[in-house]
Amino acid sequence: MIDGKRVLIILPAWNEAEGLPKILREIQQKLPGVDTLVVDDGSTDSTAAVAAAHGSKVAQLPYNLGVGGAMRFGYRYAHLHDYDVALQCDADGQHDPSYVPTLIAKLDEADLVIGARFAGEGSYKVRGPRSWAMKLLSVVLSRVARTRLTDTTSGYKACNKSMIEFFSHWYPVEYLGDTIESMVGAARCGFVIRQVPVAMRERTTGTPSASPIKATIYLARAGLVLLLAMIRRMPKHVKAIQPGTRTTAARSPQLIGR
Repeated sequence: MIDGKRVLIILPAWNEAEGLPKILREIQQKLPGVDTLVVDDGSTDSTAAVAAAHGSKVAQLPYNLGVGGAMRFGYRYAHLHDYDVALQCDADGQHDPSYVPTLIAKLDEADLVIGARFAGEGSYKVRGPRSWAMKLLSVVLSRVARTRLTDTTSGYKACNKSMIEFFSHWYPVEYLGDTIESMVGAARCGFVIRQVPVAMRERTTGTPSASPIKATIYLARAGLVLLLAMIRRMPKHVKAIQPGTRTTAARSPQLIGR
């Protein structure tokens, strides 16, 4: 627990057997008493076994759904088990667990808190079309959320109990939907979004995919996702979940593993 709150850190993982031991040990050392849930997103390596061996709860998805699908499962689990706070953290070591208390503290004034890479801390930089897309998204989503946001595609975020319930019923699984559309949906339904500055670390495993062509495609996709998010109607049962409200628990997601 942190500040009297039951906290769950959700780590979506696809073939992350190599990097998981380090990040799980770091979480256990820096945040004793905080639960972790590794959602194995259809990995072909030993991700699930490694996570379980290092003391984490584990869920195995039958095939790869992407970050959105993995996080939807994680939020459903957090809602069912009545966690006060759920955080998303990358399994590749880029997100420093030291910032978790800072994100949680900011939840005193918000429902969703983003760990922002471009808010004055750290030296993380993005250039070219990818940078243009991020800046455009930040401008538009800052207006939607009625607050200044500098990193709307960050995968490091914390949710309070109301936000957990909302995302357990509705969480986009499409490409970039887990960042852009989820934020638009939350803001349109009245949830308060804020950010705190964080420093991003180098990934411990894997290779980042970056090229001018891929960056240009990213720009086009980001614009399309934003457009669809702005015009798409929210389901009525999801719109009924408002900040501070609570409905019945979600149907139990089954853990396959520890």
